[in-house]
Amino acid sequence: MTGLRYVYAVCRPLAAPLQAELTGVAGAPAKLLHHHGLIAVVSDVPERDFAEGPLRAHLEDLDWLAATARGHQQVIDALTAVTTPLPLRLGTVFRDDSGVRVMIEEREEVFLRTLERLEGRVEWGVKIYVEPTGQEETAGPGVTEGKPVSGRDYLRQRRMKARTQEDTWQRAEQFSGRLHSLLSEHADAARLHAPQNSALSRAPGQNVLNAAYLVPRAESEEFVEIVDRTKGEEPGMRVELTGPWAAYSFVEPAATDGTQNGAESAGSTGSTGEEGS
Repeated sequence: MTGLRYVYAVCRPLAAPLQAELTGVAGAPAKLLHHHGLIAVVSDVPERDFAEGPLRAHLEDLDWLAATARGHQQVIDALTAVTTPLPLRLGTVFRDDSGVRVMIEEREEVFLRTLERLEGRVEWGVKIYVEPTGQEETAGPGVTEGKPVSGRDYLRQRRMKARTQEDTWQRAEQFSGRLHSLLSEHADAARLHAPQNSALSRAPGQNVLNAAYLVPRAESEEFVEIVDRTKGEEPGMRVELTGPWAAYSFVEPAATDGTQNGAESAGSTGSTGEEGS
């Protein structure tokens, strides 16, 4: 079967070359396709895997999807090291180079406007998790741990446990609010994403803050130091910092309610499935 064009991102002409022998999805080399003062970063991928039908089937294969996502992210990370990329959705595929060029022409104004807004900035992710402290199992002073010895003892333990949990969530809400406000002051933009499902993420604890911040590269060191100073500040709260990433969460302007899903916003400039045919 013939090859298709997998598109990772659109960016301005590079001031520095990409790393030598950079490979992405399906182990294919990443190439630069120039058009109208913009660059599409592409790879040749096999039609047997990336045509519309096979791709839709592969999206149900978690192992294949994970490998494809790693290849996609590898190219995005390399681009982020040398420029400000506008990442497209995982699985953005066109029939040939002409299809990619048509896409650039149709969206040129949006691409240029978005790249201007994101220029010189990267995304940092901050999450806060509430971790078990052991207090949840303590019914209070003078009460023996373990099984209740009476109905009254059982009710008292339940009340104390509920009171402890309520206090923990109040502290978590206050701490998350303070940290988000502080970090927002040191970022050009911020997004609040829905908390992660612990069963899916497999991260210990309960996620109470899942936020992304758009930060100038030159100010990233200061931003990281601010986050690091908060770690251990509040007992039972774990702060995690990730990045720097391409600005997935900020591809589109802020939603009216101040929240936005990062994966969906990054994909809104691209298309899933085969195009240009």
